[in-house]
Amino acid sequence: MKLKLAVMNSAKELGSKVDLELQRLNNTKDSYLVNIEEIRFGNGEGKIKIDSSIYGSDLYILGDIGNYGVSYKMHGKDHFMAPDEHFMDIRRVAATTKAYVRRSNVIMPLLYEARQHKRKDYESLDCAISLQELERLGVDSIITFDAHDPSICNAVPELEFDNFYPTNEILSEIIKNENLDNVLVISPDMGATERARVYAEMLSSDVGVFYKRRDLSKIVNGKNPIVEHMYMGADPKDKDILIVDDMISSGSSILEVANMLKDKGAKRIFVAVTFALFTDGIKDFDEAYNNKLFTRIYTTNLSYIPEDIKNRTWYKEADISKYLAFIIDTLSKKENINTLYEKKAVKMLKREK
Repeated sequence: MKLKLAVMNSAKELGSKVDLELQRLNNTKDSYLVNIEEIRFGNGEGKIKIDSSIYGSDLYILGDIGNYGVSYKMHGKDHFMAPDEHFMDIRRVAATTKAYVRRSNVIMPLLYEARQHKRKDYESLDCAISLQELERLGVDSIITFDAHDPSICNAVPELEFDNFYPTNEILSEIIKNENLDNVLVISPDMGATERARVYAEMLSSDVGVFYKRRDLSKIVNGKNPIVEHMYMGADPKDKDILIVDDMISSGSSILEVANMLKDKGAKRIFVAVTFALFTDGIKDFDEAYNNKLFTRIYTTNLSYIPEDIKNRTWYKEADISKYLAFIIDTLSKKENINTLYEKKAVKMLKREK
């Protein structure tokens, strides 16, 4: 079964790197990329056109629903695409290609609607609905990274659902750039405790956790506002701190936790997240960095980051393209992902030397 990679406009940079890594893994100069035309009508409606041979292939559709830098003309004005539109285009590719491929696989590193994974009162179950919609279109597998709640796979029990973690890649980037001293790993809330424990075991360090006490009588911007952060764990005094989480959204919670840790005598503070969304911009992060509240933020290139943020002194990025290429190559060959990743990583490092 031949491997093909359909990369949406939202993931062009990452997709190009993954294609090159796949070529290196398989000792070929032939690209795996499929030509996709994402067409928009003047009123905002869209369609997909495939201009490549995909018959009988194992097709991997890669899209970044978090890319807010893709725009098109709607009624003559620039319109930047939202996650709903990105998901619809992924859905269009799946629907267009399913009749011609042997296997259809969707890669959404940032899982669509992942934070709307459970119902409270009268709410839509958007993540579950979107996964079931892909299943109805004939998609054979979903590949994602650091899902907000991995148990969302229960919404599609008969669909292959792989949730990978870029912990090794992020931590390798941190160790390469920083000389951590007497480090303490911190979870900013109870939900990230398991992630913090994994980082701590890899660093042979202790763990601390913050409990977010919320006002359940109010809803602000769709959430119960945080009343207080309560700390539990080892004393952070005179220690380097590594705060770990799945994502930075607005970032206010991370900065508040960093402030409290500084008040408790912490030395340098580093942040490691899979996705850095910066939904409220980076002004507060620039100010916090200038005030020496934190030293560096480490994240991945799995979702869109504009160049002006990438150029910040406090920003560091772990490239996940090699890891994603390993995953695609291994799954397409029906090989054991756990053992093959390590074997191929050693092989790749030897080539680079």
